[in-house]
Amino acid sequence: MSYKLGIDIGGTFTDLVLLEEETGKLFFGKILTTYDNPSNGIINGTKELLAKHHINGNQLSTIVHGTTLVTNAIIERRGALTGLITTKGFEDVLEIGRELRYDIYDIFLSVPEPLVSRDLRLGIEERVNFKGEIITPIQAKEIQTLVEKLVSNGVQSIAVCLLNSFTNPIHEKAIGKFINENFSEIYVSLSCEVMPEIREYERSSATTMNAYVQPITDQYLSILEKRLYSEIGFTGNLNIMISSGRLTTIDGARKIPIQLLESGPAGGTMAGVFFGKLTEKKDLLAFDMGGTTAKASLIFNLKPEITNQFEAARVMRFKKGSGLPVRIPVIDMIEIGAGGGSIAHVTNLGLLQVGPESAASEPGPACYGRGGTRPTVTDADLVLGYLNADYFLGGTMTLDKDASRKAIEEHIAKPLNISIEEAAMGIHRIVNENMANAARVHILEKGYDPRFYSMMAFGGAGPVHAFQTARLLNSPQLIIPVGAGVVSALGFLVSPIASEQISSYVSPIGDIDWEYLNEKLTEMENEGFVFLKNAGIDHSEGTISRVADMRYSGQGHEISVEIPNGYLDEKSLKTIEENFQKEYTIRYGRTIEDIGIEAVTWRVVVSGKSPEIIPNQVIKTEGKDALKGYRSIFLMGEKSYSDVPVYSRYDLKPNVTFDGPAVIEEMESTVIIGRNSAIKIDEFKNIIIDLL
Repeated sequence: MSYKLGIDIGGTFTDLVLLEEETGKLFFGKILTTYDNPSNGIINGTKELLAKHHINGNQLSTIVHGTTLVTNAIIERRGALTGLITTKGFEDVLEIGRELRYDIYDIFLSVPEPLVSRDLRLGIEERVNFKGEIITPIQAKEIQTLVEKLVSNGVQSIAVCLLNSFTNPIHEKAIGKFINENFSEIYVSLSCEVMPEIREYERSSATTMNAYVQPITDQYLSILEKRLYSEIGFTGNLNIMISSGRLTTIDGARKIPIQLLESGPAGGTMAGVFFGKLTEKKDLLAFDMGGTTAKASLIFNLKPEITNQFEAARVMRFKKGSGLPVRIPVIDMIEIGAGGGSIAHVTNLGLLQVGPESAASEPGPACYGRGGTRPTVTDADLVLGYLNADYFLGGTMTLDKDASRKAIEEHIAKPLNISIEEAAMGIHRIVNENMANAARVHILEKGYDPRFYSMMAFGGAGPVHAFQTARLLNSPQLIIPVGAGVVSALGFLVSPIASEQISSYVSPIGDIDWEYLNEKLTEMENEGFVFLKNAGIDHSEGTISRVADMRYSGQGHEISVEIPNGYLDEKSLKTIEENFQKEYTIRYGRTIEDIGIEAVTWRVVVSGKSPEIIPNQVIKTEGKDALKGYRSIFLMGEKSYSDVPVYSRYDLKPNVTFDGPAVIEEMESTVIIGRNSAIKIDEFKNIIIDLL
């Protein structure tokens, strides 16, 4: 037998999913994230999982990995000392930005510091115009002078972002060639390779960010690859999850690590697509709540929403516009500072607040017994009876309920003069309201109605909070997929290897030079197929999808619109225009007559096939009745504990139905179901809950 392994490093836990490729059998593992060295958690977790099921490391054909390394390096400013070479006169683009205030009423507003200090941002005499014509040729002697100056200042990495290089990259490539030939130990990022499109500030930001994290990412992946080979005996392919919900090769991740910014959360959404197909639900809200944060993303017609507007390292974590912009393809999701480790506290105004600060895995919630003393969402859930102190992570970790009660009493109940249970329920309700409000806004901003979207919940804490969150959203149905606690890692295993090529060509659609455009699209497709070939995927297995970023003439922002494959000409105009009007209407509820349409950036995705499996979790049970007993839990809206049936998920048979309230336990998570609900186990052992 051969196996595929998905590994997702989260803020609190590292999740592992092992897939037996021929049969679809699944084996799950979960281990606390090792912050000092994340690869330790990977190696230890992999060893445990393989040993538990008597599998050798050389039986692993593929490992797919998602990591928060890049995001954390930017937030914590742990990247390499980086230099920037740009067109002379544009050295301050990173600080000038868009000259926009993300909060116009905040007189103490702060913006993120550039990743490159002013003394390491150097301008070079050169100029390419918007048509790609060379106005001022670049001089080899000046390239040498600037590069040597940066190297003498100790930089490990150099970003190169020249004006209009997306139309003609010849000058950037000349600088890159010089660095590679004369300073091979220095990493180099060219904007024509990282983000070859218009908008100077965003392109400079993305290229600089890529250069900033490239050394640390390259070193991490190199060490991880060596350890997997030497300590696990792994000899297969190592693929990396990227922010768009696709996979790249380890070489692709080393070259453009900025693609990894949202790699973990993207896996959860792709798992949502997979289970949407399985359950025949085309429109879903994927809800992922882990130990540190919660995320929500929309799946429309079995496709995730992809955006090219993203920010990293926000000064105000949940304030749009306060971060460093990165125009990379990323699954559009809302992030909420709500996880199992989110810390509850009473503000100076005497109000109960939950998050966004998290206890993470170190020191963790009070009940973990790892040094944490402040009350968290997990502590509240334990006090309310939602978690089984003796069956957390399948009994491999015991929770201290007394520590939870003490923390909640000291920090919440006494200051507010309420009971411990009221305080715990307050924490639970507030975090649910926060998540529901954020998800509601996220859906409405896209022109959709949350009442028509089933919610698919996963993550370690997701199934605990999903029922009440779905109720607040008026969702008709809640789906808890197989392996809910480790679904993001499972999503890695059902995602395709793909490459996206980008090129800006700004033109009114009626004035497009079709010959030039077709040449450009063909070139982009060929580059994509070369990437698949290098990843070991045959040309015949590749599929092409095209998107254009378009707008009404005069507008400052674009929307992404599907465009036809094949040869394009004037006959294609009608389809392109109809697709634009349809997408615009969905988002804004109207179209604008008598204004021309303009295409700005063209995108081509060349993708391999998405793996098709029928999930079959392998778990040894004693064959007992699914009903494990009863537990007293504090149901929402009630004033005392109620005895509620507790079921073992592993012993629930397909097509079984029963009514809520109920608790369904599995090793990686717990499902809490309130009153006025109908529960069914489908043929694939997913839990389907109708909210009545």
